[in-house]
Amino acid sequence: MTALVECVPNFSEGRDKAKVEAVVAAAKAVPGVTILDVETDADHNRCVLSFVATPQAAVEACFAVAKKSCELIDLNVHKGEHPRMGAVDVIPFIPVSGVSVEDCVKLAESLARRIGGELQIPAYLYDLAARVPERKDLANVRKGQFEGLRDLIGKDPSRAPDFGPNHIHPTAGAVAVGARRQIVNFNLNLDIADMAAGKDIAKRLRASGGGLPCVRAKEILLEKRGQVQISTVLTDYKTTSMRRVLAEAMVLSGGHGAKVVATEIVGLLPREALLDFALETLTLENFNPAVQILENRLEALGIGAHGAESGSGPEWLQASETLSRALASTAPVPGGGSAAAAAGAMGCALGAMAVGISLKSKKLEPAKRPLLERGLEGMEMARRELQGLASEDAESFAGFGKAMALPKDDPARAARIQEALAAAAEVPLRTAAAAQRAHAAAKALAPAVSSAVASDLNCALHLLKAAALCAAENVRINTAGLKDRDKARALDARVDAVLSAI
Repeated sequence: MTALVECVPNFSEGRDKAKVEAVVAAAKAVPGVTILDVETDADHNRCVLSFVATPQAAVEACFAVAKKSCELIDLNVHKGEHPRMGAVDVIPFIPVSGVSVEDCVKLAESLARRIGGELQIPAYLYDLAARVPERKDLANVRKGQFEGLRDLIGKDPSRAPDFGPNHIHPTAGAVAVGARRQIVNFNLNLDIADMAAGKDIAKRLRASGGGLPCVRAKEILLEKRGQVQISTVLTDYKTTSMRRVLAEAMVLSGGHGAKVVATEIVGLLPREALLDFALETLTLENFNPAVQILENRLEALGIGAHGAESGSGPEWLQASETLSRALASTAPVPGGGSAAAAAGAMGCALGAMAVGISLKSKKLEPAKRPLLERGLEGMEMARRELQGLASEDAESFAGFGKAMALPKDDPARAARIQEALAAAAEVPLRTAAAAQRAHAAAKALAPAVSSAVASDLNCALHLLKAAALCAAENVRINTAGLKDRDKARALDARVDAVLSAI
C-alpha cells in the first residue's frame, strides 16, 4: 500500500489571484504532490489548498507553501472575515493510506520545527499533535488572531510557541501545525445580516456552547451578499452529521425570524458524509449502499463507469484495461504525452517493487540497506511526479484546444495558440526530465538489488527510457508549430540534453 498523506494548508489570501497561484505552484513544484482542490473566498480572504503526497513530499510541499506565503502575504494589511493569525494560518496532516495518525503527528512536529527554525515563524502544534491540552482546539491556539497574539507572545507564558521564536513574525504572524482525522467544513448562509443573531446561533450550535457534539461554529458577515454565514467544522461527522447540523441551524435561525437559504462545503469531504446525509434525509429503511448504489455495485463487479466491463480480475488488471481503452479511443486525450508519463510511472513502480523485495531479503548486506531505503522513497516520489504529469499533459492539450476554438477573427487567437503550444511542449519536456532522473536513480540501485529481481529492475529501466523517448516526440511536435524559432530551438536543445543523459 502506498503511503499517502492529505494536507490542507489554509493561507490568508483569497482575493489576489496571482498570489494564490504562486503559493499553489510552490506546492505543486514538489515531486510526488497531487493537487486535489483549491478553494478561495473573497469575503474570508482565505484560500484552502488540498493535496495528497508521500509523507516526505508532504512536508516539503507544506514548507514551500509556508515560505511562499511568508514572502507574499503581510498580515498587517490583511482584512477578512475568517479568523487568522498567520500568512499560512493552519496546516493539518491527515492519514489517507499506509500512514497512521501517529505518523502524521511526527510529520507535523518535523514541519513545525523547520518553519520555526528556518523561517523564524512561531509554530504551534494543535489537535492530535498538541503537546498542551488547551491547544487541541484550534480556536484556543488562534485566540486573539494576529493582532492579539502579537501583543501577548513573549509576555504570556501560555502563548509561547512549540517551535520558533517567542515573538511574532512581523508580517507572517504565526502558524498552527497539526494532525487530525477527516473533517467536514460545512457553511450555512442565512437570509439576515444581523450579526448579533448570528453570534447567538453559532454559540448555541457549537459544542463549546452546549450545542452539538464535535461541532465548531463561528458567525461571519458576508458583506457583499449582506448575509450572515454560520461557518461550521464537523470534527467527527459520524457523531454529528451535516443533516443534524442543518436541522439544528434551521431551528435556531427560526428563533430569530431567519432562514437557512444556502449551504456550502469547503474543500473535500469523504463520500460517506454525503451518503449519510442522503440516508438520514430520506429516512430509508433496509438500505444497503454496497448493493443498491449503482456505482458501488458496478465497481464491485469490475464494470467501468460507462458500462464497459473491465474484467473480474484484480484491481490492477482492471486499471490496466481502463488505461488501454482510454488510449485506444479516438478522444484527443489521453495521448502520447500522457502515455509517456504513465509508462514512466510504471517504471518507477517496478523499480520500487525490486527495491522493496531486496530490502526484505535475509541475504541483504547491511551496508546496502541505506542506499535501498533512500532509493525506495525516491522511486515513489518519482512515480507520483510522473503520474501527475500524465494528468498535466491532458490539461495542456485541453488548453491548446480552447485556443484553437477561439473565433478566427479574435485578435488574441494567434497569440493564445502560440502560448498553448509552448505550454504543451513544456509538460512533456518535464516528463522526459523526470523519467531521465528516475532512470539514473534506478540504475544506481542495480548493484544493491537482489539478483532475484534484477530483471524487474532492468524492465523498469527500459520503461523509463521509453518514457523519455516518447515524451521527447511530444515536445518536438509542439515546438514545430512555434513561430518563435529561438524558443523552439531552446526547447529542442533541452530535450536533446535529457536524451543524451539517458
